[in-house]
Amino acid sequence: MHFSIPETESRSGDSGGSAYVAYNIHVNGVLHCRLRKEYGANVLPAFPPKKLFSLTPAEVEQRREQLEKYMQAVRQDPLLGSSETFNSFLRRAQQETQQVPTEEVSLEVLLSNGQKVLVNVLTSDQTEDVLEAVAAKLDLPDDLIGYFSLFLVREKEDGTFSFVRKLQEFELPYVSVTSLRSQEYKIVLRKSYWDSAYDDDVMENRVGLNLLYAQTVSDIERGWILVTKEQHRQLKSLQEKVSKKEFLRLAQTLRHYGYLRFDACVADFPEKDCPVVVSAGNSELSLQLRLPGQQLREGSFRVTRMRCWRVTSSVPLPSGGTSSPGRGRGEVRLELAFEYLMSKDRLQWVTITSPQAIMMSICLQSMVDELMVKKSGGSIRKMLRRRVGGTLRRSDSQQAVKSPPLLESPDASRESMVKLSSKLSAVSLRGIGSPSTDASASDVHGNFAFEGIGDEDL
Repeated sequence: MHFSIPETESRSGDSGGSAYVAYNIHVNGVLHCRLRKEYGANVLPAFPPKKLFSLTPAEVEQRREQLEKYMQAVRQDPLLGSSETFNSFLRRAQQETQQVPTEEVSLEVLLSNGQKVLVNVLTSDQTEDVLEAVAAKLDLPDDLIGYFSLFLVREKEDGTFSFVRKLQEFELPYVSVTSLRSQEYKIVLRKSYWDSAYDDDVMENRVGLNLLYAQTVSDIERGWILVTKEQHRQLKSLQEKVSKKEFLRLAQTLRHYGYLRFDACVADFPEKDCPVVVSAGNSELSLQLRLPGQQLREGSFRVTRMRCWRVTSSVPLPSGGTSSPGRGRGEVRLELAFEYLMSKDRLQWVTITSPQAIMMSICLQSMVDELMVKKSGGSIRKMLRRRVGGTLRRSDSQQAVKSPPLLESPDASRESMVKLSSKLSAVSLRGIGSPSTDASASDVHGNFAFEGIGDEDL
């Protein structure tokens, strides 16, 4: 979501006579100034400084990026991110920017097995509303809704999905998918948690069981879950017997069960410009890579060993330093960098360059949140706000989730995966600069789940 944000500066005093600076930010006519008044001046991150003179095209682009990063920083603040004031502002801005009137429409949501679920929603319905509508259509109990989320994906030529992002509460799903003006973008329902122990809650319900089963079969078919020939034979036997719970119990023991895989990208680990495939799950980021003259290998980075991480973006400028006004946004280069505890006394920065860097960051944050909830003895079971007086009701004709087809035989050419040695002594590691050299403190996500550990645990 991109914003054009002209700002004006005003100065006013409180009852004590002290003055503060307030920024009136307008997005297509929507005034944005309530956050500072509601939460106080010390809550918001530093606003990007203005310049007095005319800006060059390159400076305009830099200013736009600064304002966009400011909005992202505000959204990622725990207090402001949960603010209905801020979320409502973003939803209004999105709807007005795309000039979408409020009306009832049909929205298609896909399940992991490709089944389509059509729900009647309003164009102004937020993510929570659409998720509730899908759950009602499937007859998924209210207390299980929080175990699932909606994701925006792009369907590739081979029929597989590339995950763009998890739909957030500050956006309108119908507007998000239709504003892209391409049939390749779709909305998919998928479980939202990482710890497979929570599967037990979902599997108690018939619809929840079918959703997990469909997702797992799909993940195995696309190669996300690593399966040996013998394991594949056992899984297929359980499918033929329609033993879904037993199927899932076996799948839970497999490497990368419940992981989200990203498109091929590049990392600076274990060496510069190394082609990798990143997967997120089980409180870790997994990097599958092929070193020169060696077999396929895997390196794992535990979330609890990441001290912090950040996402940075840059736009390559043509020679001469000028930017074309019509240049598309597809040229933005995104990087996810995290500081990792390689040994007891050594932290190392690792950088992943990928268009899905923001999605990776969201996955890291959700894994940390889940770990902290579990550590505090809480539960991820979320009772979402129920709509009162809404026009949408449960359909009388409930639609059950169908079983996916039997698994195909595994690819005989698929190579076995071996773990990288824990010390990676044969690989030269290269760190990137400290975040203070090229990113402000507001760009860095501190990790409350970070654990200082010794060499024996690495």
